Amino acid sequence: MSVTENQPVPGGIDDEPPAPVRAAGAVLWRAGAGGVEVALVHRPRYDDWSLPKGKLDPGELPAHAAVREVAEETGFSCVLSRFLTRVNYSVPAAGGGRAPKVVDYFTARAGNGSFAPNDEVDELRWLRTDQARELLSYPHDVGVLDAFEKSPAESATVLLVRHAKAGKRSEWAGDDNLRPLTEAGRQQRDALHSLLPLFGPSRIYSAPRLRCEQTVAPIAAELGIGIATEPLFSEEGYLGDPDAAADVLRRVAGGHGTAVVCSQGGVIPDLVARLAHSADLPLGEVVSRKGSVWTLTFALDRPSGNGSGPALRLAAADYLADPLA
Repeated sequence: MSVTENQPVPGGIDDEPPAPVRAAGAVLWRAGAGGVEVALVHRPRYDDWSLPKGKLDPGELPAHAAVREVAEETGFSCVLSRFLTRVNYSVPAAGGGRAPKVVDYFTARAGNGSFAPNDEVDELRWLRTDQARELLSYPHDVGVLDAFEKSPAESATVLLVRHAKAGKRSEWAGDDNLRPLTEAGRQQRDALHSLLPLFGPSRIYSAPRLRCEQTVAPIAAELGIGIATEPLFSEEGYLGDPDAAADVLRRVAGGHGTAVVCSQGGVIPDLVARLAHSADLPLGEVVSRKGSVWTLTFALDRPSGNGSGPALRLAAADYLADPLA
């Protein structure tokens, strides 16, 4: 097999280092007869087996590129569940030398579709992870598969969103609960409207703030569902009983399908840190800029014998920056 993706090539050195090549992909999975199966694609140009991935189009976010590349290379639609890992390596640069390549990978559950050979991919195989590990051509893809296998087999996703920009509180003369999004905030809202549906949300919750509700209103309208307000996701409600707020978020996670929760800057960092601490999940600094999203993955532990239902613990927390940043 001739594999060229990671082989050095001759060439000169430019005065300026080449810009990183940005790409995104996914571990596309489905439930097979023998358990979880993942999709590998064969690229005749390189004669290699890899995970579906490709370069970002201008102005495209990694999540958008991952979903698009999955569809283009495999023929399947998909729903993202979480950011998985980032891989760095080098590739041949235009004009010679090497350029850094940065690939963001997501976990994606396969939807409808069927494979047909195309210009980039001539074969697709659905394999158990142990079989896929043996077939993959590159060590960095094996590392991505390792990260996928460490994810909980049964999980639930909550997209914890900080509301978009609404101007300064000191410059708003009315009831602060009714402070609306600014023009910059509406642009962030629209960017979130293009991002969050990639994760397949089916339920939406919000702090009782106009700016929070406005941030997620377009998604609710598109889904044809209402926005459930939760006072414990507001700053004063959270500060009054943070443990109760964390319990409510766990109950939200335990509902059917992915949930979107829109809250405030005085809530999100402490809430995520609290959930992580209770699950012994090490996290660094928990930031939360306006228009950003924490993708929270909860493990669904088996129900206890007392009929109380499954216990939920935070298994992963991944930060997606403001889409317009």
